[in-house]
Amino acid sequence: MRAPTLTFKRARSLREQMTLPEVLLWNALRRHGVAGLRFRRQHPVGPYILDFFCPSARLAVEVEGAAHDALDQALRDERRVKWLAGRRIRVLRVPAADILKRDGLEWVLLAIEHAASPHHRVPRFLPRGAGED
Repeated sequence: MRAPTLTFKRARSLREQMTLPEVLLWNALRRHGVAGLRFRRQHPVGPYILDFFCPSARLAVEVEGAAHDALDQALRDERRVKWLAGRRIRVLRVPAADILKRDGLEWVLLAIEHAASPHHRVPRFLPRGAGED
C-alpha cells in the first residue's frame, strides 16, 4: 500500500532525527546485515512509518523507548500491529534499553535473524533480560 505524501515527508525527517538506539541498530543492520537480509530505515507503509523494514521477510523492527509504556501509546501500538498484520507484515518490538546494554545489540540482531525466519512467529517483544551482563 502506497503511503500518503505527508507520511513520506515525515519519514524523511525522522531519518535525520534518529535516536541513539536507532542509529546503533541501523549501523549494525547496514554494515553487517542479518542473515543476508536488507533493511530500510524509517520506511513508510500506509499511514505508518516503520523504524526498520525488511521487505523480503515482511518484518518490521520497532525500537521502543519509554514513551511506549504509556497506556494510550500501547493502544495505538496494538492498533498499528493489527493493521500491519492485515498486510502480512510481522512486527518485532525491541526495547531501546536492550540495544544500549553491553552485548545487547548482538542479542537484538540474533532476535531479528530468528524473527526473519519464514517459519517463525514473531514475539510481541524481545524477551526481557536479552543482552544483560
